Amino acid sequence: MSKMASKLLLTITYLSFSILFCVSVSTTSHHSHPPTTTNYKPNLLVLPVHKDPATGLPWAYVHKRTPMTLVPLLLDLNGNHMWINCQTHYSSRTYQAPSCHSTQCSTATTTQTCHTCVGSSLPRPGCHNNTCALMSTNPITQQIAMSELAQDVLAINAAANNGPRLGPTVTDPQFLFSCAPSSLVQKGLPNKVEGVLGLGHGPISLPNQLASHFGLQRQFTLCLSRNPTSTGAVLFGNPQKLFGYTNNKFDLSRDLLYTPLTVSPQGEYYMEISSIRINGHSVFPVTPSSSSLLSSSLYSPSGMLGATLISTTAPYMVLHHTIFETFRHVFVKQFPMQGQVNAVAPFGLCYDSKRINNAKPPSVDMVVKVEKSRREVSWSISGDNLMVQARPGVTCLGVVNGGTSPRAAIAIGTRQLEEKVVVFDLVKSRVGLSSSLCSRGRSCSDLFGFSNKS
Repeated sequence: MSKMASKLLLTITYLSFSILFCVSVSTTSHHSHPPTTTNYKPNLLVLPVHKDPATGLPWAYVHKRTPMTLVPLLLDLNGNHMWINCQTHYSSRTYQAPSCHSTQCSTATTTQTCHTCVGSSLPRPGCHNNTCALMSTNPITQQIAMSELAQDVLAINAAANNGPRLGPTVTDPQFLFSCAPSSLVQKGLPNKVEGVLGLGHGPISLPNQLASHFGLQRQFTLCLSRNPTSTGAVLFGNPQKLFGYTNNKFDLSRDLLYTPLTVSPQGEYYMEISSIRINGHSVFPVTPSSSSLLSSSLYSPSGMLGATLISTTAPYMVLHHTIFETFRHVFVKQFPMQGQVNAVAPFGLCYDSKRINNAKPPSVDMVVKVEKSRREVSWSISGDNLMVQARPGVTCLGVVNGGTSPRAAIAIGTRQLEEKVVVFDLVKSRVGLSSSLCSRGRSCSDLFGFSNKS
């Protein structure tokens, strides 16, 4: 092997492993050839997750194609499948486009619409005739585009059985996704991201395909890092054994509170919040005099008041207009009014950072029902999960007015999820919520700082 080839191989190897060592790397695609094991049966799979500093949204590299390539994708907790811009730079020897009446098409969609490529004389990824059509959505702009169902290799790291260490890389040679047009990635998404990684409860979402192919328990765990230079993770499978393998024998499983999880017909994840309190003062439910202003969006898919969407594509908590105004009113009474300054979009309440430097922000309690019990407990949001530095010298409340017709009455945004562990247990229809890891001197980066030595 020449010196140049050796240097290239070392560079590629570094990039492959650096995303697993909490090292911030470029968001461009890189060719990578991770070692794979065909006979290894994993119990837990690991996907490192990064934070985009410009948008505050999480993204991840996914190993795909032949030769294997690192593809940066936005993490969409409620997306029903993975879609990738195939119109530019998609090259793979193992790409396939299932026909519109194939088994793969029946698995992916109930409509089985045939896809026809217009404006191209030569077939290419994303552009074949009589193939299976899927609708792909940009979750930031809500733009929708007709896409081609595709099948190609996907590789992902397993977790070792002896603690937070990486095991072998395993592959799904027939992973289903959609090839979307380049117009879908041109607005709203983090820079250089090439598509969306859907974690929703759709038939070909990443969690469901991994669970089916590898025989994993149908649950996944999310831990997002607040620091753009550190790394969080999504874990697929049952993480309970791993939770006990941390420094100082800190067992995370004891810190989780479980509340019922509702999945909408679109595969979105909701939980019910019975009330919101700021320093003990009620914000939600709203008073009877205000309830007439509320729309049906205050109700969950099962018809319960307090529909609360959990989202990774909203950078901050989003509240129905009526709830937001009450929230703002109560919050102002609990924090120094003399420090207020003109609000910085998209926020509705901001302060002079110096004038509130020594003031402790109020604690926000989201009151939820404990699984299989009528007992209610509080999931607290405070500190950096609540306040945001919007620009130098200005700190804002990290809660946004969603107007009168939001997607949900309450949406828990990425900021509120950072440095917390969230377990989506689809077998038991429950979601597990941890307190802030920072309160225990921990972070997602050190808790799930996987080593490459098994």
